[in-house]
Amino acid sequence: MAMTVAVAGRPLQLWPQRAACLPEEGLLLVADAHFGKAQAFRALGVPVPEGTTAANLQALSMLIESSGAREVVFLGDLLHARHGRAAATMEAIARWRTQHANVAMRLVRGNHDNGAGDPPPAWGFEIVDEPWTVGPLALCHHPVPVAGAYVLAGHLHPAAVIGSGIDRLRLPCFHLGAEVGVLPAFGAFTGMHAVTPAPGDRVYVIAQDEVRALPV
Repeated sequence: MAMTVAVAGRPLQLWPQRAACLPEEGLLLVADAHFGKAQAFRALGVPVPEGTTAANLQALSMLIESSGAREVVFLGDLLHARHGRAAATMEAIARWRTQHANVAMRLVRGNHDNGAGDPPPAWGFEIVDEPWTVGPLALCHHPVPVAGAYVLAGHLHPAAVIGSGIDRLRLPCFHLGAEVGVLPAFGAFTGMHAVTPAPGDRVYVIAQDEVRALPV
């Protein structure tokens, strides 16, 4: 189940499937899906797990149904790279898009989108540059402050470090600072980077099927 917090006076649902939802606006926010990343690595001869695209699309479908979102906003890095646009990957996403034809889709371009290229027009995505503002919120890829708005972004693939020594764990997290909130990477094959919270920041870790507040 999702945990609901407040940002800029608006409720924000934090889902353990590494996505967030603005229920009042009906927006599901997904950062750093990196579709095709595993394929891109395999094209370079690196053995990596298969089935990540199917797993990510299944999780997205569940999130759309559970959240009741009317629009999915990808906060950058929808596709990983041009050489990751394998036919099987693109066809799987196209089929998934057809299954959710009644849900609007928007991409806020990120750094990987510049190299990978925009999604095909047939997918019916609205493509915008950052920041894309929704009331007091600025939806971005890069976690950089925007004057007069609270930023929700991706790019950093945040993780919290729990414990120490052999019991040390790195868990994906939502990192909500004073001016900028960063979502965890949605993609199943993306890597993570540890966050260093500032005083007053809020950190919510994802542990299996739960979102939990982390004392900071």
